[in-house]
Amino acid sequence: MTTSRRLADRKSAKFQKNITKRGSVPETTVKKGNDYPVGPIVLGFFIFVVIGSSLFQIIRTATSGGLA
Repeated sequence: MTTSRRLADRKSAKFQKNITKRGSVPETTVKKGNDYPVGPIVLGFFIFVVIGSSLFQIIRTATSGGLA
């Protein structure tokens, strides 16, 4: 299956244009900012659960005589 000459020329021109643009891409395309992937409420809740569960484990271990 062969491609038409016009289609081949169009593809060639497209790739040739990309070659001449090589290296002129911005260093990063992601905008830099102070956006966190989770909100402060979710982060606070996570910290509360982690610290609370560890304190609960420490208290439970201390009251049981050190043996789990």
